[in-house]
Amino acid sequence: MIPKTAKLRVARPTDNLAKITDMYVNGLGFKLLGSFEGHNGFDGSIVGHEQHNYHLEFTHHKGTTVGKAPTQDNLLIFYFIDTQVWEECCEKMQAADFVHVPSYNDYWDDVGKTFEDVDGYRVVLQNREWTA
Repeated sequence: MIPKTAKLRVARPTDNLAKITDMYVNGLGFKLLGSFEGHNGFDGSIVGHEQHNYHLEFTHHKGTTVGKAPTQDNLLIFYFIDTQVWEECCEKMQAADFVHVPSYNDYWDDVGKTFEDVDGYRVVLQNREWTA
């Protein structure tokens, strides 16, 4: 079993490294935790919060094109238990240039909102507590 103290990094490529980094920092309130250039031909940024056990890494391999998300159902999902905080975060997402879109799976539209980034990947802000 992976211990609770382990950190999870979700990494994905992008053709829009600076824009994606800005969107996730400003839209989700993440911090730029680190960045790198020219690491075996890759540039990248790592965003998240120092005290959280997860963060996101965006990379760009020079000389390659990765294009858009493969489907509309590639999601990061965040659950909120405080409606006021959820509403504020939804506003920040749009101010950071995320586009509010209807969810591919309408389940997420019941009490949540789906936002799409410049690469076509989606983030769901769900206004309910997650239960197992």
